[in-house]
Amino acid sequence: MRSNRTLHWLAGLLVCACVALTACADHGSATTGTASAEPALHASQSSAVLPSWQDSAARTAILTFIADVTREGASTYVPPEARIAVFDNDGTLWSEQPMPFQLRFMIDQLKAVAPQHPEWKNDPAYQALLANDAAALAKHRKALLQMLAIANSGMSTDEYDQSIRDWLASARHPKLQRPYTQLVYQPQLELLDLLRSNGFQIWIVSGGTAEFMRVWVEKAYGIPPERVVGTEEKLKYAIRDGKPALMREPGIDFVDDGPGKPVGIFRAIGRRPIMAVGNSDGDREMLEYTTSGPGETLAVLVHHDDSDREFAYDRQSALARLDKAWDEAVARKWIVVSMKDDWKTIYPAPK
Repeated sequence: MRSNRTLHWLAGLLVCACVALTACADHGSATTGTASAEPALHASQSSAVLPSWQDSAARTAILTFIADVTREGASTYVPPEARIAVFDNDGTLWSEQPMPFQLRFMIDQLKAVAPQHPEWKNDPAYQALLANDAAALAKHRKALLQMLAIANSGMSTDEYDQSIRDWLASARHPKLQRPYTQLVYQPQLELLDLLRSNGFQIWIVSGGTAEFMRVWVEKAYGIPPERVVGTEEKLKYAIRDGKPALMREPGIDFVDDGPGKPVGIFRAIGRRPIMAVGNSDGDREMLEYTTSGPGETLAVLVHHDDSDREFAYDRQSALARLDKAWDEAVARKWIVVSMKDDWKTIYPAPK
């Protein structure tokens, strides 16, 4: 039963992704959160850090927090071993529209194995998937689940890793026409570097699967694969061709999203973070868990409000809704970063 429920979760994401393909620029109306603290760094120093960030309240709050927790002798000082920052991935460290990139990978996997399954050709679920017809997919979830189970199992973990590398090497974003790994956010890369230089241990805590992310995050972000907490797919130890192997099986063991994120953090890290960064309601519990700890903490939400340079979506988004978390950010004075107003640039220069 658990396998069926978690596969339904994946299928639901695929259906929502098809909705997002036709409507990925939803707008909200709330006010961006602000902070009033003065930067702890002198102006001559602070101008050299976070160069892709505007000189805004959000940037000020981040610099102030880093200075406060690293100033020895201060009442706000946090020792290096406790300086843990957790980041969501999709929509926080790289783009996620018109659908999370792993979902695009999964759809491409389905299409790649389709020739081996001629029975799919006339299957209404597969036809709906090709047509991005969300309404039709919603009517054929059971068939879609069976296809997902076939496309995402039967390989060893090494084979799956290679399939991800091959896909990333050739796939391009349908609108921006750049490799997906070039759609990381330049301001966030600078923030990661700043945190590292100040003794922070950085973890990714994402609803995406850990297997998918661990292949490329070190090269993209400088975060080692062992510091990735994600949704966990089913694996089985087996002897294959006389050699030990980990084989992928249908289903999911753990969903690292929403209330699952604090659970994943506790299991993998064993410490409560002092800083958490996300962009949607799926990150709300992670931010709550982080800011409920003792001492200095910081919660940051990235608001996608730049339809010209990236995408604009929030309260009505089919896939990455920023609604309850936004309201909570305003009430609790979390930092809400406006991509439009707080970031000078979105992506690194094309390679």
